[in-house]
Amino acid sequence: MQFHQHGYVSGDPRIKPAAGTGVDRPAQLPELMDVLIVGSGPAGMITAAQLSAFPNINTRIVERRGGRLEIGQADGIQARSVETFQAFGFAERIIAEAYRITATVFWKPDPADHSKIVRAARAPDDTTGISEFPHLIVNQARVLDYFAEVMAYSPSRMKPDYGWEFRSLSIDESGDYPVAVTLVGTQGELAGVERVVHAKYVVGADGAHSAVRESIGARHTSVHANHAWGVMDVLAVTDFPDIRSKCAIQSEDGGNILLIPREGGSLFRMYVDLGEVVAGGDRSVRGTTIDEIIAKANKILHPYTLDVKSVAWNSVYEVGHRLTDRFDDVPLDQLDDRLPRVFITGDACHTHSAKAGQGMNVSMQDGFNLAWKIAHVVEGRSPASLLATYSAERKVIAKNLIDFDLQWSSLMAKRPEDGGDSTELEDFYVRTFEFPAGFMTQYQPSMIVAEATHQELATGFPVGKRFKSAPVVRVADVNPVQLGHHHRADGRWRLYAFADSPAVGEPSALLEWARWLSTSDDSPLLKYTPEDDDIDAVFDVLLIAQQDFEGVDLRRVPVTFMPRTGPFGLIDYELVYAADPDRDIFQARGISRDGAVVVVRPDQYVANVLPLQATTELADFFARTMQPRR
Repeated sequence: MQFHQHGYVSGDPRIKPAAGTGVDRPAQLPELMDVLIVGSGPAGMITAAQLSAFPNINTRIVERRGGRLEIGQADGIQARSVETFQAFGFAERIIAEAYRITATVFWKPDPADHSKIVRAARAPDDTTGISEFPHLIVNQARVLDYFAEVMAYSPSRMKPDYGWEFRSLSIDESGDYPVAVTLVGTQGELAGVERVVHAKYVVGADGAHSAVRESIGARHTSVHANHAWGVMDVLAVTDFPDIRSKCAIQSEDGGNILLIPREGGSLFRMYVDLGEVVAGGDRSVRGTTIDEIIAKANKILHPYTLDVKSVAWNSVYEVGHRLTDRFDDVPLDQLDDRLPRVFITGDACHTHSAKAGQGMNVSMQDGFNLAWKIAHVVEGRSPASLLATYSAERKVIAKNLIDFDLQWSSLMAKRPEDGGDSTELEDFYVRTFEFPAGFMTQYQPSMIVAEATHQELATGFPVGKRFKSAPVVRVADVNPVQLGHHHRADGRWRLYAFADSPAVGEPSALLEWARWLSTSDDSPLLKYTPEDDDIDAVFDVLLIAQQDFEGVDLRRVPVTFMPRTGPFGLIDYELVYAADPDRDIFQARGISRDGAVVVVRPDQYVANVLPLQATTELADFFARTMQPRR
């Protein structure tokens, strides 16, 4: 965390000075706004939190509830999400309060007596070291609290506008605020009161029954039979030996339980299988009582028993596998003629079972993908065509998720008499771990993802995939750190310059690249950074030397990597790193000893890998991605 650049800070450094829309922010919804977000679930809150980093963008987020979510709903946090939390500044705190999953235990019918269950296998959660972050369980309400804190502490001073329900919208491209949205108050004196507000862009994060989705005419293109679940967060006494481990439990009759220990040491959640129901058919399963859910759980757990002492929360819900045909308001036959104004995220555009623990995680990545793009377009950093990449990128990911979840769900539902490999379920879990952990996402070439022409220069940073962190040493203070942890959710691009073999400051490709970046008219750093902003306002430029820290003399480091910023022109000392001799990043990530430039998007995905000498290619890449601001 960096602070004091604008003067001494004696209070909580997470609280930034108010700026832009955060100065005298009106308590009531304004009539005009740049971005309106509908829904304060994970997809909506991460979108708002990212946009709160842009105080000159007037963003509001409305929620029909009267206040914050208190309990229930999603709880699984995959490692990719924790990486994202690191970018927003609260990974360490949420890890400290969460339950950590290190393995999944598989219980199956006893081969000697199918009426009983036995422990069949214990699969480790991550056998490959795919992330330095753990797999967590924590109440969705707490995740939303952390994003709310990011918003409240930001220069925008953003907070949800509770008590407003979305009713409809219309689009008239003739005005500066073309999306007219009708809202209806749900609380107190405003209950039943209609308001019409106007926005440049609208984000529908309003869940599986999204009214925003309906308003833009988007439809489900794939619908599979719903599965009914009884879900309960309980405190109980039991002789089931793995009650504090994540378990996938299959019983003789095919009914199953997904057991999730919760934070705090005592609470746990059970997703109890109530069977498949026909979509649009009989809804009687929704009337299943908590006593019936507990009885079903006891039947599946036989010969073990479950004596529930307290129910913190319970629900019955049906979840189908559904994918919406598009994630914005542009009809599929008009993709070449229109640009989007309205977007949908999270459950509004994809739903699936709870078995793979993906809902909240994929929804948050939707919001992270979209928010910085909207911000760059509204601020004039990028052309409006950038917004079309949201639906193009995220629809593919949602389709992959549903395909994966269908496989996982069918394996969990198999009965002993169905035959097949007895270890099929746990083998599939281990073999496909990278997908549910959130690391199989690989965006295809577009205006913000280059062709992998030079991938051999950094094989460990695949173009289109998330930037996988690695240990380095920060030269100025000799601190061992994770390189990826420097990346903050501030909307900036990252340019990681991995040096060639000469010492930093000696004649080299790195020195020429740094000189070009600081002086050339074609330099993205100069071309796209407004003259009245700090030189690092749009691009964060980092150096990683091949030598250890003792081989890097800060006095010889090009000014490109030690910019002077803020009102006092202070030097940023946190952009120069050296390889850790014991865990050399060049070796770990397959980086050429001739050096490389790794370009990373604001949402942490690798956009390009280039030689240090390929300055023309770097300039051309940003020429299609950004708009000159000088």
